[in-house]
Amino acid sequence: MKKFTSLAEIRTKLDQKELDLQELLAYYFEQIAVHKHLNAFNEVFFDSATQQATLVQQKLANGTAGKLAGMVIGIKDNICYAGHEVTASSKMLEGFISPYSSTVVERLLQEDAIIIGRLNCDEFAMGGSNETSYFGAVKNAADEARVAGGSSGGSAVAVQADMCLATLGTDTGGSVRQPAAFCGNIGFKPTYGRISRYGVIAYASSFDQVGTLTSSVSDVALLLEVLAGADEEDSTVATLAVPQYSQHLTLLAPKKIAVLRETIDNEALDPEIKQAILASLEQFKSLGHEIEYVSFNLLDYLVPTYYILTTAEASSNLSRFDGVHYGHRNTDAESLNSLYKLSRAEGFGEEVKRRIMLGTFVLSAGYYDAYYQKAQQVRRLIREKIEELLKTYDFLLSPVTPTPAFKMGEHSQDPLVMYMADIYTVLASLAGIPAVALPLGNNQAGLPLSVQLMTKHFNEQELLSLSHSFLNKN
Repeated sequence: MKKFTSLAEIRTKLDQKELDLQELLAYYFEQIAVHKHLNAFNEVFFDSATQQATLVQQKLANGTAGKLAGMVIGIKDNICYAGHEVTASSKMLEGFISPYSSTVVERLLQEDAIIIGRLNCDEFAMGGSNETSYFGAVKNAADEARVAGGSSGGSAVAVQADMCLATLGTDTGGSVRQPAAFCGNIGFKPTYGRISRYGVIAYASSFDQVGTLTSSVSDVALLLEVLAGADEEDSTVATLAVPQYSQHLTLLAPKKIAVLRETIDNEALDPEIKQAILASLEQFKSLGHEIEYVSFNLLDYLVPTYYILTTAEASSNLSRFDGVHYGHRNTDAESLNSLYKLSRAEGFGEEVKRRIMLGTFVLSAGYYDAYYQKAQQVRRLIREKIEELLKTYDFLLSPVTPTPAFKMGEHSQDPLVMYMADIYTVLASLAGIPAVALPLGNNQAGLPLSVQLMTKHFNEQELLSLSHSFLNKN
């Protein structure tokens, strides 16, 4: 069976009776088995996926199937699905069965998607390489000696290696876009508050956002119109009406695109990525769009601001995992205090412990004003700068990552180098704006390259339309 790149292709085969959902599911099960060594899946939902396929096939036969009928999708292992294990790829939650489903899972099932399994990720979504997972690193299908990216590495590789049609990830500071760039997918992060976070295990609550990894913009649009919208379980979700994104992917007029000069004219940027982005600018020009270079002088503040704020929120969010309320529990502790210490020391991995300690430090007495409060002020300056630029320009353009996928273990001993790899993705996260990583082919070594587009709050429709026209031009 050839690789399907969109739900539209699958629906055509289903409608023409050239394929049924059990055959499609069997194909993806086989692909998962063939690529098991890539370590993308923490668990495959054989039983529930097969039951759902039978149910949806009946709905297709009687004409009552939902928008996502035929879509086989994987979910990151920090998204709750009732009756299924969810671990955030951590020993802390090993064996935990979720008693309820997240809003995004409920909406997938309501529209008849088939959830095939839970996908490996960096522990508690903390990492940029998928090497911090308790279940081991995910390998990049383009070069198995290289990382898949993180934290949604399993989600990216599952699409890359054709183990399912699409996946959900979460993006806190680039955790959908960066692995998408490393694996040659379309990685989409919506505006903060566009999609409910209810039932998603929290890392940094003012940043976390569910995103998608796909092979087509049309599938991004379809998923967004299903997943977006008000949710009484999440007070941070916008109550704005949800457009029919998938019905309006034609861009009606040329746009103004601002290239962030400091991100392109940067010694840290890989030459082949720069060359591919410059070629993409010419393609945008050929489509009639106006390209201008603009200065963004806050680049050096992005990563420090992001890591101060997210570690502070992580320190707070992960305090509940104490061996009493939730999570791994040490059985040898002789006092309550030692129970807390031993359970958390055993349950959390090194990177999670590092971020909890950093966050606790910046929130502590005497340092709150110097670090956390100052970072909040800088975040406001960054957001104001971006909003000012987006009054003049329709889109902002930058790289997604400084380099293509790096080798396993290359940065794991130097957290600072790993953190700096987020320099281009954290901008959209700090400002809360939507962003997308679009594939630009491969470099000479066969590694995927990518470009990032960003736009103003809740302007997903135009972002998807521009992305669709650009990729179809290619």
